[in-house]
Amino acid sequence: MNTNIQAPFSAPVVDHLAVRVVVDSRYENLLPKETHPHLTIEHVGDIPGKLMSTLAAEWGLSLHLESMAGGARAQYLLDFGYTPEIINRNIGLLDIDPGKLTGLVLSHGHLDHYGGLEGFLLRHRPYMSNDVSLFIGAEDAFDVRWVEDERVENRGGEPAMVCWGALTRVALMAHEVSAVCCETPHILDGAFTSGYIERNSFENTTSHTLVSSPDHFTEAERRGKLMTDTHPEEHAVCYIVKGRGLVVISSCGHIGIVNTVKTAMAVAGVDKLHAVIGGFHLAASKQDYIDHTVDELEALNPDVVLPMHCTGRDFIETMRRRMPEKLIQSNLGSRFTFGV
Repeated sequence: MNTNIQAPFSAPVVDHLAVRVVVDSRYENLLPKETHPHLTIEHVGDIPGKLMSTLAAEWGLSLHLESMAGGARAQYLLDFGYTPEIINRNIGLLDIDPGKLTGLVLSHGHLDHYGGLEGFLLRHRPYMSNDVSLFIGAEDAFDVRWVEDERVENRGGEPAMVCWGALTRVALMAHEVSAVCCETPHILDGAFTSGYIERNSFENTTSHTLVSSPDHFTEAERRGKLMTDTHPEEHAVCYIVKGRGLVVISSCGHIGIVNTVKTAMAVAGVDKLHAVIGGFHLAASKQDYIDHTVDELEALNPDVVLPMHCTGRDFIETMRRRMPEKLIQSNLGSRFTFGV
C-alpha cells in the first residue's frame, strides 16, 4: 500500500461540473427554488410526463457526475446505492442515459455503495461502451465485510458477526467490466481520483465493519480473528473547475473529510478549495469531534459544503450555525452545477 502522497501532477481542468444525486436517503418533493452565488441548484419535484411515479430513497449513495471541458463532455457514475431496484428506478426517472457514461467509480467496498452495481449492469450493460471500466481505490474493495448483529449472541455472549457480502471480480467479469485499481491518484476524463487517503489530521478512521482478508497477515488474522476495517481502498473523485478551484467528492469519508480534502489538495497542487461534497461519516460522532471538523473546514475555506448520506444531522446543524452561507441542502434527484 502506498502511504506517501505523490508529487503534484497535472490535473485536468473543466469548464463546469454537474453533480446529480441518484440515490440517497432523503427526498422532499416540495423544496423551494434556491439560488447561490457559487453554483446553480436544481431540485426535482414532480417529474414531467411521469406524474404517477416518484423517485425512491434508500440508505446508500449514487451520484451522476457530468463535466464539460472545451466542448468535450464526460460522465461518470460514482457508487450504486444499496439495491438495484432503487438505482435503476431513479436513473430511468431522471433520464440518465447509461450509454453515455465514460466510466464507473466505486468509492469503497461497502454494500450501500456497490449493492446496486450488478443489477445496474444486468439492465444497462448492453447499451454501454465496450471498454467501460470500474475504478476502485485498491484491491481491498473486494474484501468480504462483516458486521455485528446485536440481536444474536455467539457462544461467548458477544454479538454475532454476520457477513455483509463483497463485490467480486467474477461479477464484473460476467458483465465484461474491467476493474482499474487506483492506489495512487489516477487521471480520469476531466477528473482525477485521490489515491490512498493520508491519515494526518486529528480524525479517526470510522467504520462499523470488520474484515478478514487473505491479503492481511497479522498474527490475529492468521488465527481467523476479524479485524477493524481501516478502508485502505477508499478514495475520492475530484475536479478542478476553471476559475473556481477544487471540488472534492467524498462518498462516505470513513478516513475523515479533512484527511480526504487535504490529500486531494496535495496531490493536485491546488490551494483553492471550491466545494466539499458527499458523505462525511459523522452521524455517530460526538459534538466536540464535529466542532473540530468544522474548525478545520473553516480554515480550509471552501465556497460550498454539500453534505449527503452518512454526514449526520448534528454536523449539518453545526454548519448552519457557523457557516450558513457555505452550507447547501441536498435532496434526492437534485442537480448542482459548478462553474456557470
